[in-house]
Amino acid sequence: MLNGKSILITGGTGFFGQKFVETVFRDYPGVKKIIVYSRGESAQYTMQQQYPHKQYPQLRFFIGDVRDKDRLLRACDGVDILIHAASISQPDTAEYNPEECVKTNVIGAQNVIDVALICNIKNIISLSSDKACAPINLYGASQLLADKLFVAANNIKGRKDVKFSVVRYGNVMGARGSVIPYFIVRRNMGAKELPITDKRMTRFNVTQQSAVDMVMFAIQNHLGGEIFIPKCPSYRITDVAIAIAPNLLQNEVGVRPSEKLHEQMITKDDAINTIDLGNSYAILPAIAFTDNRNKETYLAHYNAELVSEGFVYGSDTNTEWETVESLRDKIRKYVNSSFKVK
Repeated sequence: MLNGKSILITGGTGFFGQKFVETVFRDYPGVKKIIVYSRGESAQYTMQQQYPHKQYPQLRFFIGDVRDKDRLLRACDGVDILIHAASISQPDTAEYNPEECVKTNVIGAQNVIDVALICNIKNIISLSSDKACAPINLYGASQLLADKLFVAANNIKGRKDVKFSVVRYGNVMGARGSVIPYFIVRRNMGAKELPITDKRMTRFNVTQQSAVDMVMFAIQNHLGGEIFIPKCPSYRITDVAIAIAPNLLQNEVGVRPSEKLHEQMITKDDAINTIDLGNSYAILPAIAFTDNRNKETYLAHYNAELVSEGFVYGSDTNTEWETVESLRDKIRKYVNSSFKVK
């Protein structure tokens, strides 16, 4: 699928990008080129040490920002597949720096779309978050706008053979800002208690690899306009605390202003346009002006079925749950191989 292809990933030094590059080199040794496009010189330097040029000549590094359309246009010359993973993704940062959030997450997304159309890039996948579903903070709202832009881009492509789709997923284990490494650090520093925002809180749980696998599925199968959502387990924040530090007290400190008790990835209103793909869901575009893309087209393509009326995919109503033991196993496997319970 990716052998012989040139791939560009914006925000490529981030948590997703690192795993994506690792996966491509592992599974597609014949890849023509991978371009890591990001604005962090230090992060690029660190990644270059991991992938020496003599051993990985297909890997290229571009310093650039998605806000800079001219630089992005140069980087995308000859690209076959574009993964858009660049964003300001910390809710607190977005609330404190709203203009910067909009410039990166919304205007940057439109720049990616414009450049993809100019360069006639065949496959474009944008990464999204559960925060974009019924958003209550600026980060989620900006991400929802980006999702809408990428879905609508399929209606303005003209006769070009270009497809835009979105992959939306929940909290990635061990990612920057994740509660799991924070709890581990607190425990290792000798803290007497762990701060819990609200003991009722739940979240979706996604591994780096499952996020990458969802993107790979989208690249290979999408018609354009879908928002793909992997099926994944939920966890209770209290179970995370017990898994990491069963002997520490849990101090309830209150939900932050921009935070939900539970996350959703599909709302009841989304359900009328959502199909079940087996291992994932796909929200279909509500309005498609081109290529006669109706529900029947997608249902036949994926051999799928519509979800039931009133369906909601929420972290609190999920049918699959992590246990304390499964969380410990995954923390050892995906976050900290030397992790031990104290």
